[in-house]
Amino acid sequence: MILVIGGAGYIGSHMVKQLVQKGEQVVVFDNFSTGHRQAIVGGIIEQGDLLDPDSLHRVFRRYPIECVMHFAALIFAGESMREPARYYQNNVLGCWHLLEAMRVHQVQQIIFSSTAAVYGEPEQLPISEEHPLKPTSPYGETKRVMESMLHWYGMAYGIRAIALRYFNAAGADPDGELGEDHRPEEHLIPLVLFAAMGKRDHIAIFGSDYDTPDGTCIRDYIHVSDLCEAHYLALQRLRAGAPSTVYNLGNGQGYSVREVIRAAEQVVGKSIPVRYAPRRAGDPARLVASAEKARRELGWQPRYPALTTMIGHAYRWFLRHPDGYTH
Repeated sequence: MILVIGGAGYIGSHMVKQLVQKGEQVVVFDNFSTGHRQAIVGGIIEQGDLLDPDSLHRVFRRYPIECVMHFAALIFAGESMREPARYYQNNVLGCWHLLEAMRVHQVQQIIFSSTAAVYGEPEQLPISEEHPLKPTSPYGETKRVMESMLHWYGMAYGIRAIALRYFNAAGADPDGELGEDHRPEEHLIPLVLFAAMGKRDHIAIFGSDYDTPDGTCIRDYIHVSDLCEAHYLALQRLRAGAPSTVYNLGNGQGYSVREVIRAAEQVVGKSIPVRYAPRRAGDPARLVASAEKARRELGWQPRYPALTTMIGHAYRWFLRHPDGYTH
């Protein structure tokens, strides 16, 4: 069985659906602080919290867990600058509780959702897995620490881990069943679409004086379903006995904030109101991935690389679910 930690969240719920479609047995572990029960479309649901070790041990005793997928970290760099204590508690302490439960119950495989934020301000582009890790936010730093924990638990206890360093997850389930519903929402593409739909009166651009062609931050976007496919390929690699490693997941092409807004205008067929705001602390100017290692070793090939496709899938879900998930 596959234990999906944070399986009621944005990426976790898409992962659960894909695993179930592929015939896997799934247990979803979530505290529902940010996730949604309605987003879980299969598997067994176990409510619990990474900060409550007893609830973790209960799940490991109850089910024959083969591999863990960890999607339960707090994820917003800006928020982490304001509230680093929450990020160290949930991300680092929660990960330690999980690894301890795995050690005690002799579960030897984990796939970990990491982030491009571990790299900080890039020294070269595109960013490869060998790039120095110099995070510029507590969020990125907690993910770096979590990766380090995985390494040392592997050395000491034989736990094999694949860490997947995402760039910017985007889009929604191509079937239209699942989507992105953070509360509050801080990701660019949903906020741009909310402005297009009249749910916000504008989209804010944080900083227009970066060292980029149009002065706005550049990011590498990847469809959420393509992320999940990479997780499944990583699962197969662990099952085949592969050692611990890390992979970048991205399309290798960056888009500026202004380019994202223009693509969204193309999808929705109208202009989107924009306002400029000061830079946010901890935002690097450019983050663009080299995912060659994942393509080479996992055989991973994104199915939905076009930015307009990601935005179009997200827009369709928001039109069908104007209030997000209802529970």
